Amino acid sequence: MTMALTEQSHWIGVDLGGTKILAGVFDANLKLLGTAKVSTRAERGLDAVLERIERAVREALETTGIQLTQVRSIGIGAPGAVDADRSTVVFAPNLPGWRNVPLGRRLSRALNRPVFVGNDANVCTLGVHEVELRARPRHLVGVFVGTGIGGGLIFNGELYEGASHTAAEIGHMVLEVNGPKCGCGNRGCWEALASRTAIYRRIREAVAAGEKTVLTEWLGTDLEDLRSNELRKAWQQGDKLVRRILLQTADYLGLGIASLVNLLNPEMVVLGGGLIQALQSELMPRIAETARSRIMPGSERALTLMATNLGDDAGITGAAVLARRALETRGNPTGKQSRS
Repeated sequence: MTMALTEQSHWIGVDLGGTKILAGVFDANLKLLGTAKVSTRAERGLDAVLERIERAVREALETTGIQLTQVRSIGIGAPGAVDADRSTVVFAPNLPGWRNVPLGRRLSRALNRPVFVGNDANVCTLGVHEVELRARPRHLVGVFVGTGIGGGLIFNGELYEGASHTAAEIGHMVLEVNGPKCGCGNRGCWEALASRTAIYRRIREAVAAGEKTVLTEWLGTDLEDLRSNELRKAWQQGDKLVRRILLQTADYLGLGIASLVNLLNPEMVVLGGGLIQALQSELMPRIAETARSRIMPGSERALTLMATNLGDDAGITGAAVLARRALETRGNPTGKQSRS
C-alpha cells in the first residue's frame, strides 16, 4: 500500500550519548508514544554505533506498532560540535574517533527517511522550550548535566547556534586554569569540574586515598557500575564523602550558571540531564543559592531557575522538534519524496 505524504504523521527523536542511545516515536502533536534504549558501545567504532542507532529506532517503532513508512523524518541530538546544515558531527569528545561524520546522510540511507542532526544540548533546549514551556520565554539558557555538560541558547524566541553552529559549548568554559584534564584536551573546563564524569573521578580518587563510602560496599572498590541513582541512595543514607563531593559539584554548577546569567541576562535557566533528574531535590537548592549569590545585582530579579520536567525525555523530544522543523525549512536531504 502506498501512503500519501499527508498520512505520514509521526516523527522520531534520537538522543545519542556517550553511554546510551534513546529513541522515541512521537505523533503529529509531539506526544511521546513509545521509546527504546540501547547502549552506545562507542568503543566498537563508528559503524557499530550507527547500527545501534538504527536498532533503537526500529525497536521504538515496534513498541508502538507504527511503521517506518508512517514516519516523516528523524531528528538526532549528537554530542559535540555539529554542523547542523550538513547534519555532520564535526567532533565528539565522548565518541572516540568521531570527526566529520556524515551522520544524517549515513542514517538516511540506512532507514530510507530524512534524518537531521543537531547538537544534543541544543536539541534538548529546543524540546524544553517548545514542548514543555510552550515557547513562552524569549530568552532562555539550557544547561544539561550528564557525562559532560552541554548548553543551548534561545534568543528572541529562536535557537542561537553561532557562526559555525558551535555556540553554547558551555561545558568547555574554563573555570580553573590548572584544573583537571577535560575530554576536549583542555584543562579546568566546567564539565571537567561538575559533570557526572567529574563526580565519579573525585569519588574514585578519594577512595584510593583511603576515604570510606557505602558505594564500595555496594559496587566494590573499582566502582565500575556507579550511576546517578547510587549517588542519590548514598546521599539519602548520609554518606559524608558523597554529600561533600555532590555539594562541591553543585557549587561549581552554580558558579558557571552565574557567569552565564551575568553574560546573557536570560529570563530563565533550565537544568536537565541524568544527574539533575536523579538528584534534583538534593542539588537544586544549593545550585540556586550559589548562583544567586554570584549574579550581578539586578539580573537575578527577572530570573527563573528551574529543572526540566521532561527528564530523560528532553533529548528525544527536542530531536522530534528538530525533525519537524528541519523538514519544513530544509526539505528532504535524501533527495527522495518522503513517502513509501
